[in-house]
This record gives sequence, C-alpha cells and structure tokens, in this order.
Amino acid sequence: MTSPFELQTSRLLLRRLCTADAPPIYDYRSLPEVARYQSWSSYRLQDAESLIAQQASVEMNTAGSWLQLAIVECTTGSIAGDCGIHFLADSPEQVELGITLGTSHQGRGVAFEALNCVLDYLFGQLSKHRVTAVVDPENRPAAELFKRLGFRQEAHQVENIWFKGAWGSELTFALLSREWRV
Repeated sequence: MTSPFELQTSRLLLRRLCTADAPPIYDYRSLPEVARYQSWSSYRLQDAESLIAQQASVEMNTAGSWLQLAIVECTTGSIAGDCGIHFLADSPEQVELGITLGTSHQGRGVAFEALNCVLDYLFGQLSKHRVTAVVDPENRPAAELFKRLGFRQEAHQVENIWFKGAWGSELTFALLSREWRV
C-alpha cells in the first residue's frame, strides 16, 4: 500500500492518481495536440487505467521510478493534467520533471503554479540537488515555461532521438537547488 501524498497551492491540488482519474486523463491525453510532444501517438482509456494501476505501488522518492501526480483545480475538482517526477536510478539526488495539461488548462499559469509547488517540495523537503526537464525544441511554450521557472538550457541535441517515425531534437533544461528560492 502506497502512502498518501498531496501538495497544494492557492488553486491547485497535486495528488496521487486514483481509479476515478482514468476518464479525464484519457480525455486530454487522447487529443493529438496534447500527444504531439509526448511519447505516445494514440491514447486509449485502457492506457489511462494501466497508468493508474502501475502508479498504485510507486512510492515517493524511490530511485528508478516515475511518480505521476494528478493536477486538480481546487474550485471545480476537475483534473487539469498530470505531472511526472522521475527519481533517477543512478543519481538519487537528481530528478527529471515532465508535465501534461489538457488544452482547456493551457496558457492559464497552471503548469507554472504546479511545477513551482513541486520544485519547492523537491528542493525544500527532499533536498534534491538538481532537477532537469527534456523538451522538444518545437514545443516553445514548454521551453518558455522552464525558463520562467528559472531553469537554464544546458543542451540542444540535434536529431538525437528517433521519435514518431522521424529524427527529433531535444532541449535539456536544469536547475540546481542553490538556484531555487527555498
């Protein structure tokens, strides 16, 4: 049994995924415009159910695991998206972040607010040293988001990954604990 986990901001609740989250996760992850920069090409309700089932045994801060958190709007209870925290297997003092938002929640500061909260927790509570994020260069809003959060771009790898039938490029962003306002 995994331990409960919640983070909260003035308008968002970040919590572990639960069974009831499958339909809303499917709703936004199945949209082509949401999937464009993600690892999946198509997304079914079964995929959301599998994600939730896999997450049931993941504990916070376990080396080698990805923990997905639902991003819930407090006023409506609706799921805006999800945030992934990858606790690196070979370097437990570092994590990688990822975020996926439904289209109706994009451009409203939700990702910025959610990731600010997660960064406060990672640096302030878990004493992580370094947080990274990998972004497709064509996903300008995501690149700008990480810059606004204080991340620096450390790499631009050109055509380094075979992605959805073509060579793709990646931007790597990073932020050190001493650079974060804790």
